[in-house]
Amino acid sequence: MEKRITGHTELVGLMAYPIRHTQSPTTHNLAYDKNGDDVIQLAFEVDNDSLKDAVQSIRALNMLGSNISMPNKTVVHKYLDEVDEAAKLCGAINTVVNMRDENGQVTGKLKGYNTDGMGYWQGLTEEGIDFKGMKMVLIGTGGAATAIAVRGALDGIAEMEIFNIKDKFYSRGEEIVDLINKNTNCKATMNDLGDLELLKEKMHAADIFCDATGVGMHPLEDLSNIPDPSYFKKDLIVTDTVYAPRETVMMKQAKEAGCEKVYNGMSMMLFQALIAIKLYTGKDTPVDYMKEKLGI
Repeated sequence: MEKRITGHTELVGLMAYPIRHTQSPTTHNLAYDKNGDDVIQLAFEVDNDSLKDAVQSIRALNMLGSNISMPNKTVVHKYLDEVDEAAKLCGAINTVVNMRDENGQVTGKLKGYNTDGMGYWQGLTEEGIDFKGMKMVLIGTGGAATAIAVRGALDGIAEMEIFNIKDKFYSRGEEIVDLINKNTNCKATMNDLGDLELLKEKMHAADIFCDATGVGMHPLEDLSNIPDPSYFKKDLIVTDTVYAPRETVMMKQAKEAGCEKVYNGMSMMLFQALIAIKLYTGKDTPVDYMKEKLGI
């Protein structure tokens, strides 16, 4: 269907810099069209210097809200009225919603969310996986890893072993672990990724494994954080946040070890967008339709 902008069309933004490479408007506008919503998403080049004015424009123009990407995720909270608990713990916001009143009208009150972690766990739920009470091994301490860890801890993961190399980001992992242990019922521990014996031990005791680093994507597509297939047990649920390539070296190792539940990052990418769309419009988007159109 050809989408037409009318006098009634409502606007959702995407604020980041650089931004012209993004696939977000393709996903969002496909969903709005399918749902019959007179809504369109446009991308705006916004950096830290112009962010305050850009956020105020959400209020001034009665926009439904805006997606937020780098370099604005960790600073946009300063210009909002409210921040969701998970986003507060993560220290990063990727979705700003112009909250509605009882009549469905936007109010100018802006609330920040982080749908990255929600998207990861929703993807597993869609695969029929009930993760509550499970043990997890997570590699990484970056933005995606933090969002996954915090949301998982809030939503019922019982134990979480986070691994990272001893670089400048290791201390961020220690902060995440401290936040999780103080604010949730999950028991989290920070570990050195260089301790391969400990990594294998924890992976063999886990229910879910996630590599939330950039290892496996260009220019590291020939590498894996896991030395060999012996680290995987057959019933381990294996996930990667990388989606290009669709199958990473780590995923191939897991399949070689006999793992049957092995997933790339495509579902996380899709569901974080669909969750944001529901926050804007209140509507669920047909998942199978989106997967077909996006080739997932």
